[in-house]
Amino acid sequence: MKLTIILTSKDPETNWNAFRLANLALGKGDEVQIFLLGEGVEYDAIHQEQFDIQKQVASFQKSQTAKILACSTCMKIRNKDNSPTCPSGGIEDLYFLVRNSDKVLTF
Repeated sequence: MKLTIILTSKDPETNWNAFRLANLALGKGDEVQIFLLGEGVEYDAIHQEQFDIQKQVASFQKSQTAKILACSTCMKIRNKDNSPTCPSGGIEDLYFLVRNSDKVLTF
């Protein structure tokens, strides 16, 4: 299955759960793309010991069938630079992710 997860939140617990689900899906053989939109592009700047997002992201990025993209416009609004955990993409990328996915979830 091709799964796209759209993160629109910078809430640590929400994003931690989204990445936990993404990692579970990868473990079951699915292809997973995560698109960061709006406040979601700030997900990697929030650190909370109880919700270790960085650990989940590191696990996610080890998979050959995992991909993260971030809205470049949303990044620009927040003066955020392109990075391995927040690589710049565009709204057209989001369109193709949604179009080519079997399921789309929004967190």
